[in-house]
Amino acid sequence: MVIKFNAELYSVVSFVHRTPGNLRAFVQVKMRGLKSGAFAEHRFASTDSVEKISLDDQDMEFLYKDGTDYHFMNVENYEQIHLSEELLGDNVNYLTPQLKVKVTFFEERPISIELPAAIIMTVMETEPGLKSASVSNVGKPATMETGLVVTVPPFINQGEKIRVSTTDGEYLERA
Repeated sequence: MVIKFNAELYSVVSFVHRTPGNLRAFVQVKMRGLKSGAFAEHRFASTDSVEKISLDDQDMEFLYKDGTDYHFMNVENYEQIHLSEELLGDNVNYLTPQLKVKVTFFEERPISIELPAAIIMTVMETEPGLKSASVSNVGKPATMETGLVVTVPPFINQGEKIRVSTTDGEYLERA
């Protein structure tokens, strides 16, 4: 659920309804700001009211980067929009051409994007792999096509495609 609180939009992560003894009931809410991405907690009294916001999600495809703007195309009607680097935040590290994402709109304005759980990226630069290397806890840094640096196992070479988690930027497997 997305709510409007203190003139900002928040996504509710979790909530707990409590009734402590002789005191009045309240709802403890943990929420994430859609603009800042920062987490906040607030205690709402049972008499408080908040405005529930309706959002519109659209499937879009990332096309290209132009300076600090990132261009997306709606896969249904082929309309194109551009989003700024500051709106996208750290998500820019995972945007590869033709990547399908969900763009969330509020009052016909894009406010955030949702990436897939994992994406396939190409290793652009890393130390040469070792032939005798096997899976171990030791890793080496690898620079991806977007500039993201990921720690990979020693057997990964330059030019290989790997699957990377978009939640924490960790190496998952070879693609």
